[in-house]
Amino acid sequence: MISAFLKGPNQEIILQEFNKPVPGKGEAIVQIHYAALNHRDLWTLKGQYRGSSENLILGSDGSGILDSLGETAQTRLEIGQEVIINPSLNWGENENAQGPDFQILGNPDPGTFSQYIKVPMDNIFPLPKGMSLMEGAALPLAGLTAYRALFTRGKLKKGQNLLITGIGGGAAQLGFQMAKAIGARVFISSSKISKITESIQEGAEEGFDYTQSDWVKNAQKSVPEGFDLIMDSASGKGFPDLIDLLKPGGSFVFFGGTAGPWASPIPAKIFWKQINILGTTMGSPKEFQELIQFFEEYSLHPKIDQIFPLSNINQAFRRMESGEQTGKILLKIH
Repeated sequence: MISAFLKGPNQEIILQEFNKPVPGKGEAIVQIHYAALNHRDLWTLKGQYRGSSENLILGSDGSGILDSLGETAQTRLEIGQEVIINPSLNWGENENAQGPDFQILGNPDPGTFSQYIKVPMDNIFPLPKGMSLMEGAALPLAGLTAYRALFTRGKLKKGQNLLITGIGGGAAQLGFQMAKAIGARVFISSSKISKITESIQEGAEEGFDYTQSDWVKNAQKSVPEGFDLIMDSASGKGFPDLIDLLKPGGSFVFFGGTAGPWASPIPAKIFWKQINILGTTMGSPKEFQELIQFFEEYSLHPKIDQIFPLSNINQAFRRMESGEQTGKILLKIH
């Protein structure tokens, strides 16, 4: 089989032949048809992600065909069935937080940038009804992250004011779709006017260019009572501004730090306003099942930016690094 293989940090990925994996006890083999890029793949490629960055087959998101089962693997799915993979491995029994054995597929375990992958059977789910395999590959990691951020941690409700920062990324896009589906009032921010314009056309109440010095004042004029929830994946020096934009008792939920560490806000702004600061990472198997049901119930479809053949994987990474994408970047594997 052909896999996209990272030999070390700060190197381009090469394609290499590997033996097709053999399923062990409770495991299954999926023939991957589409895989999606995530920023953790880019950070690993650059040597900026924790853990090993050598001898890796990257990729957390994948969809395809159930190929074979190992000993004692459950038979709730049929060989040949279209499936997607939950990349949240070994979550544990506690819904509040992952356990000590938790990992994300694709680092250190071999990931989805390969023609075949071996995963625990419990992590394989039927392709959501009404979705293509392309759309299915775009859902898992970013969708699970956004679902937990908005609903489990952020407690988002119909009619509430939500601000999603950095609207171009996969989790932001999927969060936007889910929040709109339940009737929240969704505002967005971006450094790209084209992304703001596109989001407003798709139902955003308003968009803000965070590179402009007056964007916070503009947001306060639009939502003078303050936002109920802000979903962020960047962190960085703009953190105090986001605290200013929250209403008393509002919540800030975050799952990334691409813009670096926080600038320190005045502590009184947090405790006097009774602000909730909530970290979140991925999600549990229960939440993954709820995510699938949510997309089926509301007939939602993940937004796809571009699709590249596996042979053009380095071009796909350059697309991600450019920051020009809106939605998920996919690889066609089979």
